[in-house]
Amino acid sequence: MAELVLTRRMLDRPHDSWTLDAYHEMEGYQGLYRAVREMTPEQVHAEVKASGLRGRGGAGFPTGTKWGFVPKDIFPRYLVVNGDEGEPGTFKDRMLMERDPHSLVEGILISCYALQSEHAFIYIRGEMGHAYERVVRAVEEARAVGYVGKDIGGTDFSCEITVHKAAGAYICGEETALLSSLAGYRGWPRLRPPFPAVKGLYDKPTVVNNVETMCNMPWITRRGGAAYAEMGTERSPGTRIFCLSGHVNRPGNYEIELGTTFRELFERWGQGVRNGGRVKAFVPGGASAPWFDASKLDVPLDMDVLGKEGSMLGSGAVMVMDQDADIPRAVWRLVKFFAHESCGQCTPCREGADWLEEILERMLDGHGRPQDLDLLFDVCDNISPGLNWPPAQTTICPLGPSATAPVWSTIRLFPEEYKRLVTGAHTSLASSAPAGAEPAGVTADA
Repeated sequence: MAELVLTRRMLDRPHDSWTLDAYHEMEGYQGLYRAVREMTPEQVHAEVKASGLRGRGGAGFPTGTKWGFVPKDIFPRYLVVNGDEGEPGTFKDRMLMERDPHSLVEGILISCYALQSEHAFIYIRGEMGHAYERVVRAVEEARAVGYVGKDIGGTDFSCEITVHKAAGAYICGEETALLSSLAGYRGWPRLRPPFPAVKGLYDKPTVVNNVETMCNMPWITRRGGAAYAEMGTERSPGTRIFCLSGHVNRPGNYEIELGTTFRELFERWGQGVRNGGRVKAFVPGGASAPWFDASKLDVPLDMDVLGKEGSMLGSGAVMVMDQDADIPRAVWRLVKFFAHESCGQCTPCREGADWLEEILERMLDGHGRPQDLDLLFDVCDNISPGLNWPPAQTTICPLGPSATAPVWSTIRLFPEEYKRLVTGAHTSLASSAPAGAEPAGVTADA
C-alpha cells in the first residue's frame, strides 16, 4: 500500500492534529524551509512538474503545467485556494481544513514561493464555520513563529495569507465565479480567454488550486517529485482522498493510491455493501459525473481511464447505491440541487435544469407520460449536445451539463426504472440508445 501523504497526522494525532505543535512533530514546515533555503522557485516548480500531481478539485489538470501559464514578467501575481467545497457527497477538503490546516498553510507558502507570489487567498465555503476557524487559527499560529509574513525562514521571501469566508453559493466553486466573488462582485462565471493565469484576481495573473492539491506540496518538497510519481499510475500518480458514502458499511474519507479499483474501495475500505447487499449503481466522481453500474466495479481509480469509460473522478466523491435504491428518485435529488444552485446567467442551464427537476418530480408523483423519457433526453441535449462525456456545453460553465449527466446516464443504464414511472412508455432511446445518440426531439410541455 502506498505511503499516506495527507492523512497520517490525523491518524497518529487525532486529538490535536490541527495544532502547530502536532504539525511540528511530524515534519511540519520542513518542506517550506527546504524550499526557501535550499531551492530556487524554478527548482520547486520543477519538482511539482516531476511529481505529475494533477489538480484535486475536479478537472484533474497537471498542477505544474498550470503554474507555467503565468506570464513571467507581470507582478503582482496571486495564488487563490479553492475551499468552496459544495459538490454533494464531497467532504475531503473540509476534513483537511478542520484537522490538518497547517498542511494547507505550508502548501500555500511553498506554492507562492514557486510562483513568486507574495499574497495568497483561501476562499472557504460559508457553511464550513469550523473549518474557517481552524484555518484562521493556523495562519495566525504560523505568522507568530515567522512562517507567514516578512522574510520567511531568514530569507528575502515574504508572503501574506488572507482567509475569506464565502457566502455559500455552489457556483462559486467554479474558478472564475470564485474570483469575481473574492473581488466583491456577483459570483458569476465568465467566458475564457482570458484565463485566470493571465488575467485573474484584480486583473492580475492568478493561479487557482484546490485545498487537497495544496496539501500535497509539503510531502513533494520534502521527498521529491520523483518519489511522489512512483505511487499511483503513470498518468494519475500519487494518492488521493476519496469521499465514500451511500450504502456501504463504513462510509468516510479514505486516502488510497490511485489505480486502486472501485471494488477494492468498496469492499476493503467501505467494508462491503450494507446488509450483505450488492452494488446496483455508483457515482464515480461527484454529483456532476455520469453514473456507473456494477459492471464497472473493476475499473481503476485513474483519471484518464475513467474518462475513456465515459465518466470522471471529478471531486473524489464516490456514492454507492444497493439493489434497493430508487434510481430516478436519487437522480431527482441531484437535479434539484443543480437547479437550485444555477446562477441564472445562461438560459440553457437556468431553464433546462428547472425543466429536468419538474419532469422528474411529476413522474415520481405518479403523473408520468409516455413521451417523458424522450422529453428528458431532449432537454438534456439542449443543455449538453450529444449526451456524452466529456460534455459539450451551451453554457459558460459546466453546471448545466452537470445537471444532465445523472439523467441521461441512468436512463441508459436503468431504463426499466424510468419506464415504470410512465404509462405505456414507448421510447426507444431509453432502452437502446448508444452513448452519444441523438434524442428524438419530442417537444411536449413539461
